[in-house]
Amino acid sequence: MPAVNKWVVTPPPDPDLVREYASAFGLAPVVVSLALQRGHQNQEQLEQFLHPRLKDLGDPFSLPGVASAVQRILEAVDGKQSVVLYGDYDVDGVSSITLLYAILRAFGLEPRPFLPTRLEEGYGLSVKGIENSFEGDPPDLLIAADCGTNSRNEALLLREMGIDLIILDHHEPSPDGVAECVALVNPKLGDDFHYLCTAGVVFKIIHALMKTRPLTDFDLKSYLDIVALGTIADIVPLEGENRLFARRGLAQLDRTIHPGLIALKSVAGVSSPARAHDVGFKLGPRLNASGRLDTAAASLNLLLCQDPAEARALAVALDLQNRERQELELATREEAERIIRDLPAAQRSHAIVVGSRGWHPGVVGIVASRISKQYHRPTFVIGIDENGLGKGSGRSIPGISLVQALDSCRELIAAGGGHEMAAGVSVREENIDAFREALIRSVTEQAGADTLVPKLHIDTTIRLSELSLDLLDSYELLRPFGQANPQPLFMATGVRLAGEPKVIKERHLKFRFEQNGTEQEGIFFNAVEIELPRPPWDIAFTIDKNEFRGRASVNLVLSAIRKAE
Repeated sequence: MPAVNKWVVTPPPDPDLVREYASAFGLAPVVVSLALQRGHQNQEQLEQFLHPRLKDLGDPFSLPGVASAVQRILEAVDGKQSVVLYGDYDVDGVSSITLLYAILRAFGLEPRPFLPTRLEEGYGLSVKGIENSFEGDPPDLLIAADCGTNSRNEALLLREMGIDLIILDHHEPSPDGVAECVALVNPKLGDDFHYLCTAGVVFKIIHALMKTRPLTDFDLKSYLDIVALGTIADIVPLEGENRLFARRGLAQLDRTIHPGLIALKSVAGVSSPARAHDVGFKLGPRLNASGRLDTAAASLNLLLCQDPAEARALAVALDLQNRERQELELATREEAERIIRDLPAAQRSHAIVVGSRGWHPGVVGIVASRISKQYHRPTFVIGIDENGLGKGSGRSIPGISLVQALDSCRELIAAGGGHEMAAGVSVREENIDAFREALIRSVTEQAGADTLVPKLHIDTTIRLSELSLDLLDSYELLRPFGQANPQPLFMATGVRLAGEPKVIKERHLKFRFEQNGTEQEGIFFNAVEIELPRPPWDIAFTIDKNEFRGRASVNLVLSAIRKAE
């Protein structure tokens, strides 16, 4: 049974402070209230949050390992050495390799990019992947991006071969130790920038290179759209410099100079102004599609492409692969749902583990994410190959660490690691039931009294009469929305219907609400089969600007409806 949300309204900030800052910044009080609720408590913090500037970027050399990485890269430049760029096959990895390729070419090198295939070499540095990346010609330097932090054996192999290794990564370091190499740049090993993804780490490396040896014909700002792709698609917190990368990167995406992004925007139907939602649900999935099903080379080629016609062909091909991915995902999810329904209640009480032969490893992460959200339980979805080895992806809920859970059952799994909220695992088919039991034990130990109760977090209560275009102008400064800065969820209470709901495209409901004489339209997606209580209602919703035939209006997108309290 899908989880039912508990409505939780965030306490409002000090009204005197709201009035003071609303006057100082010339903004709608509700926007200032939302910013204060998100932890920006003084005028300086509010200024940096509402108006992030590139000149506020921190010193890149404060990130541990940057100085050593810059020194070794410039040695390669001066010596015209051969360099392999070894990346991950997701958007963050592909974006990172694109950035590294661009800066090294600007310095006069011809680096050789390499992305492992999910099915042949698997994630991260591997002996097979390293050998395939050489193409018979070992390089002087290998730069690993978005992988490698814990690749101790592979780092040792490269050292024995006389090949220097630089690792640029953001994954959690293993308690057993990290790889030894010329330079390991991972924000998790320092005191700051823990929120960065690898695209952000690479930006810091390029910034440091440019400070050390400026290039007059390389404009780093024109690559902020690539940085934003990796940052938003990797679902890292949009705070600190990540927020700046996303805000400025989305603006750069509107005027991108990269033919591949121009083509991909066209195929995906992304118009200006580009939103974080466009990256997360349109551009990102298409760039991820090739790496999920085969090799991410097509995605990398698209981002590196300089020919508009070639870019268009690559973008169309990625769009077709994304449709194939969607079909695989749907089939896998439907089968997973059947398995979940057949599990005894005790085996899905605190966590969900499902596995089957034939599930494509490229879609198990997406399915795990959807199931975890639906049931509000940590979830692993595992595809088992013909040899009985299962490879799966896990997604968690706030308050439950998958890293801690995996550490508690190392004897049952072949490998596993990742982040608190997302992780990968390899486990033998015969150990899946025991793995499920161990995961449930770990979640039971970690969970608090209401950890497993899904919550609908309402940011603020608002009257329909307050929803105006002037409010939306101030509201824009809260963007971009994403991890750690979600789109605000509003609540209007005691709302009545001003007319019968209309069914749109057989699945959605369009309403006209009335509250104290003010009417407002709203849409509730995929709500046709939801059993609604009798009005009056409390409604939870997000807001956006709707433009139709030259007329702008405030649009409500419903998240939930309950009987008015």
